[in-house]
Amino acid sequence: MKHIVLCVAMLCTISAIAQKTTSVPALVKAAFAKAYTTATKVKWEKEHGNYEVSFTNGADKMSVVYNEKGVAEETETAIPADKLPASAKKYAEAKGKIKDAAIIVKADGSKVYEAEVNGKDLIFDMQGNFIKEVKD
Repeated sequence: MKHIVLCVAMLCTISAIAQKTTSVPALVKAAFAKAYTTATKVKWEKEHGNYEVSFTNGADKMSVVYNEKGVAEETETAIPADKLPASAKKYAEAKGKIKDAAIIVKADGSKVYEAEVNGKDLIFDMQGNFIKEVKD
């Protein structure tokens, strides 16, 4: 009996994982495939009503947030923490160890830096001025 319950639980888990990956609309997947033809290690997540895809594009680790119409809302590209502006790096390091850093480009072309510290994203303008803190 325990084996049957365990098997049913495993099948439910596998089913939930499969549904999570297949729930991305075809329009969104097509927009991504067209924009990033050489992407590898692709992983999809639903985020605040949008679809976030994390992937590797050449040497870059990236993520893109798409709305339900397949329009890219923002693109995030990982960078070494040393590439943050000096003032942003100093501010972030005062909060703790920088786990990840990135440049985020919004749909309107505006850019910000992001530094992940202690489970929070610290957002900075392109000059390195602190803008806000967002719980990750």
